[in-house]
Amino acid sequence: MTHPTDNPADPFKKALAEATRVMADDPDLSVSFSLDPPGLSGDAMRLPQVSRRLTKDEVLLARGTADGLALRHRYHDAGVAARYAPQGALARELYDAMESARVEALGARFMPGTADNIDARIANEAQRKGYAQIRSQQEAPLAVAAGYLVRQLATGRPLPEGASNVLDLWRGFIENQCGNRLDQIDALLDDQQAFARFARQVIGDLGYADQLGDDPDAEDPDAEDDASDEVEEQSPESPGNEEDEQEDQDSSPERAQDEQQDQSEAQVSTDQEDDAEDVEEQEMSDADTPPEPPAPAPYSDADPTYKVYTTAYDEIVSAEELAEAAELERLRAYLDQQLDPLKGAVSRLANKLQRRLMAQQNRSWQFDREEGILDAARLARVVANPTLPLSFKVEKDTEFRDTCVTLVLDNSGSMRGRPISIAAICADVLARTLERSGVKVEILGFTTRAWKGGQSREAWLAEGRPQLPGRLNDLRHIIYKAADAPWRRAKANLGLMMKEGLLKENIDGEALEWAHRRLGARPEARKIMMVISDGAPVDDSTLSANPSTFLEKHLRDVIAMIEKRKQVELIAIGIGHDVTRYYQHAVTITDVDQLAGAMTEQLAALFEADPRKRARAMANRR
Repeated sequence: MTHPTDNPADPFKKALAEATRVMADDPDLSVSFSLDPPGLSGDAMRLPQVSRRLTKDEVLLARGTADGLALRHRYHDAGVAARYAPQGALARELYDAMESARVEALGARFMPGTADNIDARIANEAQRKGYAQIRSQQEAPLAVAAGYLVRQLATGRPLPEGASNVLDLWRGFIENQCGNRLDQIDALLDDQQAFARFARQVIGDLGYADQLGDDPDAEDPDAEDDASDEVEEQSPESPGNEEDEQEDQDSSPERAQDEQQDQSEAQVSTDQEDDAEDVEEQEMSDADTPPEPPAPAPYSDADPTYKVYTTAYDEIVSAEELAEAAELERLRAYLDQQLDPLKGAVSRLANKLQRRLMAQQNRSWQFDREEGILDAARLARVVANPTLPLSFKVEKDTEFRDTCVTLVLDNSGSMRGRPISIAAICADVLARTLERSGVKVEILGFTTRAWKGGQSREAWLAEGRPQLPGRLNDLRHIIYKAADAPWRRAKANLGLMMKEGLLKENIDGEALEWAHRRLGARPEARKIMMVISDGAPVDDSTLSANPSTFLEKHLRDVIAMIEKRKQVELIAIGIGHDVTRYYQHAVTITDVDQLAGAMTEQLAALFEADPRKRARAMANRR
């Protein structure tokens, strides 16, 4: 009999772990379920967490991830892969994507049931990364498309919608560059070494031969020189022949001179022919050289030089994906309990804000009009003399425009404890207040998936630590409440901020740029973004491999871009950290208990009807 407190997902996890060990052909394989990124390290495998609800999507994602990693454990030789791995970053991504497709296609050949599970994982990844909305090659990753093409050619299975969209954008280019080479895929799946050579050839066909590095199968040139020397020692020229030639030259100087002239002319002719052949070969080579693929669009609109080592492990997730419903409710109850004494003060400030908003939305009238709605105050005059003019009124258009507010919360480890609790409850109360006044609210959070780099750093280390790699951690951007979602549905999500282990590093610049893109796509006439942070951007992994101002410079560039475009009104609140040196409109508080008042007053100042009053209010609160 199952105990009422047992997790109903436990039997599924146990069964999946056993099946994964069998598929990997490794009874000692350690299988765990975690919120951390899925992966395989030696004899330890991490799979996506499965909630108590055991939804169909969760089950399929867990199965697909487990099957893919088990097949890699079984059919992938790390030594062979390392020997043939290219040196360049993009070439390495192409190489890894094709190798992953190989092992998964090989598994589908011998275990057809894995194909459906892996399709579900691919569909989930495509949906999470928005592949279905991509419309240009610059947005579609070439390496991902190459992996999809290998999988499709090897299995004959159609790809999910988003994945097929990425492949369609690049299919023509890949097939044109590789010609008939792709026909070899099916015959090479069983042989990782032969497939690795094939992958390197494909990478060269695609125009990245300069990133391949030395050919691991090439013979040692020093050994060739030694062998040549041995051949010369074994076959010396006959000394008698040299003496005969010397005698001929001595006996006939004129003949020797003629022969020498003939040889010189012949050499000149040969050199000219060789030059002509070189030119012709160069022209043919130029004609056969594949066109350079289009340069990728800059990762950051604010700073085209801003670099990111890899985005393969970044994620944009809703709060519901990081915890099951029961856990969110429990964390929300804990949040309410911790901040119960603060609710009264926050609610009073929120009511003040609401009264100010509602006052701007009240109707106003223009009287003494010749047409419009009959003015009841002048009804007696109209009855006495219906011909009298100016007895009507007209409703005046309100200046209050439809508005959307985005709250961007720093979810870094330094916010742990009371700061993140107060930020969560303030965001909650303000969202409820603004929603009552017809203002759309979106609540976002930003952190990283791991401390000190995560899988991005592991990939960088495997690549040999290239210089100045750019951002070197796995981003996690969280949607606590979408702008169109009602507050009552998203209320429990804010409890996620209380979850142990969620808060890690903070890379503010990319988070602001992400929030700005989301807000810029909204249809509202007025857009406001409020950022709450307690420090400068910090990520140990990134800063250890780049200049110390790398992240701070990008944050300044993003802020400058947002303020210059004026599409979004940007304000910031720093908790114990002077953010006024970054933001034009900002306030710094020394005590976290002041956060509720600061948030409310900052928003209230933005909603002042008189622009001059609004400017003075913002200046007084800095």
